[in-house]
Amino acid sequence: MRYPPNHKLVTRRRIVAAASAAFRERGVENTGVDEVMRRAGLTHGGFYAHFNDKAELVAEACADAFDAAVTNLDRIAALPTAAKRARLLIDSYLSARHRDNRGSGCLVVAVGADMARLDGTGRAGYARGFARHLDRLCAALKLARDEEKNRDRVTHLMSSLVGALLFARAADTPERSEALLGSARRMLREEFC
Repeated sequence: MRYPPNHKLVTRRRIVAAASAAFRERGVENTGVDEVMRRAGLTHGGFYAHFNDKAELVAEACADAFDAAVTNLDRIAALPTAAKRARLLIDSYLSARHRDNRGSGCLVVAVGADMARLDGTGRAGYARGFARHLDRLCAALKLARDEEKNRDRVTHLMSSLVGALLFARAADTPERSEALLGSARRMLREEFC
């Protein structure tokens, strides 16, 4: 059977999308190639026609996940004031919807700890994607006129958001989780809005 000319590229994208969601849901270390391929509707054996190893897939899936955030950053950047931009990010990031939808949520929360334990291609790919993502966040949020101060404020806000979401996801009851999200939203709104 002959495949269309773009078949390999389309298949690779399917694998990357499946990996991106699986890594965010289960973590990099807990997700094997076999699971990624099953999610993509393919066999394990076909993996090596597209990637040299899991590390290469990790790097590409991370880049893909960071690139997927651009649409949200464009919505944020379109708002007229720093306070409104910060509020949209705070409220959407610290929402129950974001907390509960790990597979489409923030990559930093989902795999940041995994990356600290990796070396090589996967970690390097994540680091490149994260640096580009932070640059995009700084450009979208514009929390200060001075470039260095803006970067410091954006880094502080993002660190706070990531930590709060981690806490909320780790809470042992829905009530505690909601309380953590609510408290963090209020405090960050006071500081940034």
